[in-house]
Amino acid sequence: MASNSKRTVCPLQIPKITQFKIGICQLKVTTEKSANILKARELIQAAAGKGASLILLPEMWNCPCSTDMFAKFAEDFSDIDSAPSLLMLSEVASSLGVTIIGGSVPEKDAGQLYNTCCLFGPNGEFKAKHRKIHLFDMGKPLLGEVQFKESDYISAGKNPTVVDTDFGCIGIGICHDIRFPELAMLYSARGAQLICYPGAFNMSTGAALWELEQRTRAVDNQLYVASCSPSRDSAGSYAIWGHSTVVGPMGEIIATTGHDKTVLIVDVDYAAIQRTSSYRESFPLESQRRSDIYQFVDVLTESSNS
Repeated sequence: MASNSKRTVCPLQIPKITQFKIGICQLKVTTEKSANILKARELIQAAAGKGASLILLPEMWNCPCSTDMFAKFAEDFSDIDSAPSLLMLSEVASSLGVTIIGGSVPEKDAGQLYNTCCLFGPNGEFKAKHRKIHLFDMGKPLLGEVQFKESDYISAGKNPTVVDTDFGCIGIGICHDIRFPELAMLYSARGAQLICYPGAFNMSTGAALWELEQRTRAVDNQLYVASCSPSRDSAGSYAIWGHSTVVGPMGEIIATTGHDKTVLIVDVDYAAIQRTSSYRESFPLESQRRSDIYQFVDVLTESSNS
C-alpha cells in the first residue's frame, strides 16, 4: 500500500498468449537425484502431451525436503552443462517447445546455499531465477512435526522475481514466500497476471493455510495463483501436505490435486482477469487506499529510480 507518489502500478499488458493450459507436476521425490531428474522429465513430457504449454514443478523436486540433504544435492548454476537438473529442464523445454517454471532445487554459489527456482523458455533459454526470500524457520514444533529451521542451511534471496513471458508477466515465490502478502502486492504492482508458488507445506500448516493463502493472494491482487508441491510419499523427514492448486482471480479454486503423485492440467484464460475489471470498478480498492495512514514502497524500484 503506497502513497500515489510511491506506488507505481503497471497497467496490465495483453500477453502474446492469453489462453493456455498449465501443467502442474506433483511428483514423488526420492533419495536418488538421477531418478528424480528422470521422473521430472517424464511428468513434464506427460503434461506437454496433454496440451500444457506452461509447466510448473514442485519445491525441492530433485532433493528430499530434509535440511541435511540440501548441500549434497546442490548444483552450481553458473554452468548449466554441469548442473544436471537445470540441463534437463533446458533440454526438455527446448525439445517440447514449452515454458518451464522449474520448481526449486538447492543452488550453491560462493560458499552459500540457496533454495532457487529457474525459469526456462520454449527455446531452452535460462530466462530467470528466483532465490527464496522468506526462509521457513519453525519455532516450537507443532504436535507431530519435526524441527525445521531452513536458515541454518539456506541463505535468503534478496530480489523479487517477475518474468516477462509469452504468457504475460509471471511472479515467482517459493513456499514460505506465499505467507507474505507484500511480495504478491509488489508482483501485482509490477504487472503480474500469474504468480507461481512451488512449495512444500507440512501437514499442519498445509491443512490450515495452504489453500487459504493461495486464495487470499489471488483475490487480493485479482490475478491467477498456481502452486506445485511434491507428493506426500516423497522421501525425507519432512511430511508434505501436497494438494497442488490453481486459483482464479476471484479467489475461486479452479482445480486441485490430492496428495499422491499426479499431473494436473488446468485451462487458464486471462479474460477472467479482465472480467474482474468490472469488479474493480465497483470496488476501486486502489483509489480507496489510505495512503495518509499506510504506504507500500517497492524499495528496489525506488532505489533504481533515485
